Order: sequence, then structure tokens, then C-alpha cells
Amino acid sequence: MKKLSIIVVLVALVAWSCGDKRSPGRVYMPDMAYSRAVETYTSLDTLHAQGINYNALPVPGTIKRGELFPFPITQDKQGELVNYEQSKQVTNPLPQLSKAQVTEAERLYLINCGICHGKGLDGQGVLHKRSDGSDGPYGAAPANFVSNPTYVNMPAGQMMYSVTYGKGQMGSYASQLSTTQRWMVIQYIKAKQAEASGGTAAAATDTTAKVAADTTKK
Repeated sequence: MKKLSIIVVLVALVAWSCGDKRSPGRVYMPDMAYSRAVETYTSLDTLHAQGINYNALPVPGTIKRGELFPFPITQDKQGELVNYEQSKQVTNPLPQLSKAQVTEAERLYLINCGICHGKGLDGQGVLHKRSDGSDGPYGAAPANFVSNPTYVNMPAGQMMYSVTYGKGQMGSYASQLSTTQRWMVIQYIKAKQAEASGGTAAAATDTTAKVAADTTKK
């Protein structure tokens, strides 16, 4: 009988030792011990249903690798133009665009800007003037970048301020275009302005810097 009891105990110990060891019993911090794996491209609704509050936004203050630093001028308070004037001093940090980058900048301009400012940068986009010459749904004429001196002589930094925060009837494009893309579009506009005035695209960056310097001296 004694031997039988020993055998039973040994069998029980063997069975216990071969059991499921993945559960250590009570865990002090279960969320750290057992992470909830999330599959790639899981919808936010699915995550929220599981109590995972993830919004897919980058951590504030972080910058994507290869991306330029954010525009250094903050937005003016309502009714003020101090920072808008100060933005004239900011020059375009991008070097002269390559041929492939010019093509991409033109594509970005046509998608985001051309509908108002026109393919030829003349303010005759389809929202203002349709291709058949009739008036579009937007009555106010958008800025003419190639013939209006205000915009021809506007420094790149001031254009960047307007594109980043919005100005007048135009809203902000900071959510549609990255910092680099906005600077690319502005360099594209400046190059087209230089060509329209008889200059070259290569001189656009130098011209912008000169305008910014002259404006600062005033």
C-alpha cells in the first residue's frame, strides 16, 4: 500500500511537471508580461474595441527620417501680422531641384494648387474659370503668380507661411503636403516666375534669397 502511494505521488508529480507552464499564476503587471500583439494594418475601430487607444499619429515633436525640419515661424494670433512679416527672412532650405524632383513638384502643384491658381500659375484655375471660358464656382480671382508683382516679389518664406497656415481665402495645406513637399512646390513656383520674367529656373533660388535680404533691410 505504501509503495502504491509513492507511485501515485510520483505519477502526479510527473503529470504536474509536464503540464502547461505558460501560466505562472498571478502576474503583478500582466500588460507587461503578456503584450497584445497588433497585426499590421489593423483598423482603428478594431483596436478601440479592444481598449487600445492608438491613433496612428506620430509622437509630437518627432520628424520622419529624411524630412526637413518644420517651418520655424509660428502662426500669428488673429489680427496680427508680426510673424507673417518675419517669415520673409526664411529662405528655402532645398537645393536646386533635380529634373525628377521638378516633375514631382509640378505634379504636387497641379494636384493641390492648380485647381485655383491655374496650370500656368495665372490664377485661372477651373474653380475660377472653366476651360470653356465660363465662370467657375469660385468668384474671387486666385493669386496670379506670374504677373502680379505682389506674388512675383514675395519671398519664399512668406509663401511658405501662407501654405502652412493659410492666408485670406486659402486654407492651410500642412496636412496635405509635408514640409519638404511644400518647399518643393514653392521652389517650382519661383522657378516658373523666373522663367516668365526672362530668367532661368536655376536663378530662382538666388532671386528669392535676394528678395528676402532686401525685405529685411527695409
